[in-house]
Amino acid sequence: MVRHIEVDAGGEAGHGDAASGSAGGWHPLLPRRPGATKHKLLTEAIIADIEAGLLPPRARMPTHRELARRIGVSVQTVSISYKEAERLGYLSGEVGRGTFVRSRITEQADRFMLDRSPGDKADLSIIRAVYTEAHERASRAMMTMLAEADNSTFMRPCRPIAGLDAHRAAGQQWVARLGVSTDRNRILITNGAAHGLFLAVAAVVRRGDVVLTESLTDHGIIGLANVLGFTLRGLPTDGEGVLVEAFEAACRSGDVAALVMVPTLGNPTSHVAGAERRRQIAEVARRHGVFIIEDEVYKPLVAEPLPAYAELLPDLAFFVTSFTKSVLTGLRVGYLVVPPQYAIRVASILRVTSWSATNLAAEIATRWVEDGTADELVALQRAEAQARQAIVAEVLGSYVAGSHPLSLSAWLAVPPHWSEEGLVRQLARRGIAVTPSDPFVAGEERPAGGIRICLGGRLSHAALRETLEAVRDTFAQLPPIYDVDAIA
Repeated sequence: MVRHIEVDAGGEAGHGDAASGSAGGWHPLLPRRPGATKHKLLTEAIIADIEAGLLPPRARMPTHRELARRIGVSVQTVSISYKEAERLGYLSGEVGRGTFVRSRITEQADRFMLDRSPGDKADLSIIRAVYTEAHERASRAMMTMLAEADNSTFMRPCRPIAGLDAHRAAGQQWVARLGVSTDRNRILITNGAAHGLFLAVAAVVRRGDVVLTESLTDHGIIGLANVLGFTLRGLPTDGEGVLVEAFEAACRSGDVAALVMVPTLGNPTSHVAGAERRRQIAEVARRHGVFIIEDEVYKPLVAEPLPAYAELLPDLAFFVTSFTKSVLTGLRVGYLVVPPQYAIRVASILRVTSWSATNLAAEIATRWVEDGTADELVALQRAEAQARQAIVAEVLGSYVAGSHPLSLSAWLAVPPHWSEEGLVRQLARRGIAVTPSDPFVAGEERPAGGIRICLGGRLSHAALRETLEAVRDTFAQLPPIYDVDAIA
């Protein structure tokens, strides 16, 4: 495919921060390909040129009418292509302003942040458990198991698909502490919470179905919408997550298959749904026959007993949790509790996607559940979260828009004189990676923006404080009038 583009570097100044420019001169030449529709070819051209860097982040796309005239297609064709590219995460429509190329912020952070040494400032873009002696324990535990005379049980590949009996028994103990009393036959061992979430969604959602979630939600479910082809709609929230009235109104439409959410320390705003809110949501789901998939990867961090949807709605709710956020970042072992009638279906999907979870990692988790190590490490994470949130409150108090004393992240309001993109760029130049709202926006409605900072990983308290002071100082600055790097 041959394309031509001339990017106008003029741009518009917004909130004192230079825009990234305009793609007004973009002129793709669509080839003839039997069986391919024009809107499919145009969508492919948009994606290819974004990935090649020809359409830079935040560039304003031509209007639907202008591009249709330029390349000789209908306005409807352009509209469909823009919509599809937006659904896939490449474009973002802003009411009254136009359509823009979406920034690939997480990829930028991956390139220069993830392998930085503990003394450097600082990757605040990914939620991770705080680094503790757990890493050393994991190494010793693995070495001990590998040295055992008979390790054939947990080294055996592929069978049983749902997990070894001993591992599922440990999972039964663990989820019981999180409010789910269940038969072990309803528990499957997964390779982390993301894997469990995929299995649950794939079991009850079909292409074209409507799935509800928080208006700002974990990017995992947004990615699944793109992969599995369902329609994701964001619901308005408050400090306890999804609003009951909004959920009820959405269910009345009659086309909702499931509600997927993070009820405890929700990402990115750190909301926690109280017991009464959970009961009200469960009642709405029961009346309308809507499945609930609760991603409770952070729930071990909260000591308060909160009811689980899998307990309130055993025939309609899936419960997902893992050790990665509360015990040890690298311990990708999860537990998925399924409604009784879905045990066989979910196991078949597990077999297709990975045959079974990794028994060696599950064995570590099992031993830690049985000997109390997991509880000890969760207690350490709670103490660290509280100490780090205290630093956040002290340093960034006036900017904090969402947090919780036990959360490993905080949601910051963007000062009116800055844009999210401008702040992310300026912080990156200071060696600090953060995440703007783009990756968390579900559906077409765009809630108030913000920036998420994460507090785990290897940073000491002193290094975290120094980093947060740099964030505060950047927020307080006036942005540049003309940002050369933004349009380079």
